Amino acid sequence: MPRRDAKPWCGQGGGGARIRAKQKSIACAFAPYPSFGLRFYAVAPRVGWWIGKSLSTAGTTTLFNPLQLYYGIAPPRLGPLPDMTLPITLADIRAAAAAIGDSIVRTPTRHSRTLSDIAGCKVHLKFENRQFTASFKERGALNRLLSLTPDERRRGVVAMSAGNHAQGVAYHAGRLGIPATIVMPEGTPFTKVKYTHDFGAEVLLEGASLNEATARARAIEQRDGKVFVHPFDDPLVIAGQGTLALEMLEDFPDLDTIIAPVGGGGLISGVAIAAKGVNPDIAIYGAQTELYPAMRQLLHGEPVSHTPPGQTIAEGIAVKQPGALTGQIVRRHVADIFAVPEALIEHALAMILEIEKTVIEGAAAAAFAALLANQSLFAGRKVGVVMSGGNIDMRLLSNMILRELAREGRILTLELQIEDRPGQLARVATIVGEAGGNILEVSHNRMMAGTPAKGATLGLVIEARDAAHADDIRRRLTEGGFPIIGP
Repeated sequence: MPRRDAKPWCGQGGGGARIRAKQKSIACAFAPYPSFGLRFYAVAPRVGWWIGKSLSTAGTTTLFNPLQLYYGIAPPRLGPLPDMTLPITLADIRAAAAAIGDSIVRTPTRHSRTLSDIAGCKVHLKFENRQFTASFKERGALNRLLSLTPDERRRGVVAMSAGNHAQGVAYHAGRLGIPATIVMPEGTPFTKVKYTHDFGAEVLLEGASLNEATARARAIEQRDGKVFVHPFDDPLVIAGQGTLALEMLEDFPDLDTIIAPVGGGGLISGVAIAAKGVNPDIAIYGAQTELYPAMRQLLHGEPVSHTPPGQTIAEGIAVKQPGALTGQIVRRHVADIFAVPEALIEHALAMILEIEKTVIEGAAAAAFAALLANQSLFAGRKVGVVMSGGNIDMRLLSNMILRELAREGRILTLELQIEDRPGQLARVATIVGEAGGNILEVSHNRMMAGTPAKGATLGLVIEARDAAHADDIRRRLTEGGFPIIGP
């Protein structure tokens, strides 16, 4: 592990390690890092060290590596260095768009008048849920697969994923005749497991988290000689994901802001490079669930938490550790990342379902949820919102809809104190009906310990128009002689 007191020394000659970039060199000597050798990123994109601008000090650069990111160690700060180019450019993303071509759906970007009125800005939705695998992930997966040599295609690929990357790899690997093994965490939604298997991949459900699934996939890579297809921290994958931003700006060139969901950072990295390559003034924002805010923590210079508190509806962005490369791109190009509460993600998902008549998954709803939570920041802007996918388990979707209806007061659950004699249920039904409510469920309980022997508890589930209508039903029942138990 790197020593915390390691100090860079720059500007002198002598025995320091030498960095050369575009015929310019700066000699730097570092205190020892005993657990690994020094490897510098200067030109080649896939090396352990990354150099980029520090967020805190204009005109300086920061040198750090993936292990420092993992352990939450502040990178050592260097003096002024020549601006280092990232390993992915707009040209790479344009090349990816040409490579994947008609094998990927060119999904629409559409202006939503109703959501714009609600959010206080012009909202343009990117419908990546309309890809064949219902997710943007197949863009990067296909771009990576197309780069394989004939020998690598013969040996096959292995990937780890909570579902969408798995489906993208499985579908296009099958279409290209490449054997694919996918390792998925044990809690992956059934629908994603089923479709990945149906695309012809070998599916292994192993590990309680993405980190454990990654370890298993890497072991298979070493054992079987397969090519590991990373879900986000790969230049070709990032370039593939960025193609959707090119489409957004072709459809609406005047967009001044894009908000994208963030897990490991592959999507927002590609979007940022593509969008800023086309329009350097465009602002890029990210959205994460509050339960998995790793990239936001990294961007804000906070320790990255590796023990999230629980399950999230946005499992597609439930990543504990952001990528080394994606982390650097985010630091360079992303204005901010918002951590969004679970309830607001559910609300955004339900709103898009009801207003736009389209099904999206929790991760895809995070971007619009971030917009709803920060309306003053985006007021008057022309905002592109990336709806990244639509793979959601139907049971989870139905539960989420019912929960949202309950929050809005459109599903009302009540317990009433009634007398245990004929006609009481009919009176209750009459009051609810005259108030315009619709009774969905009824339960009759005489066994409550706190209820009089000649009394009973009546449980009702009632459909109302809205919260005000629900309050009116409550009031009429109380005035009709049926007190409500509890809140």
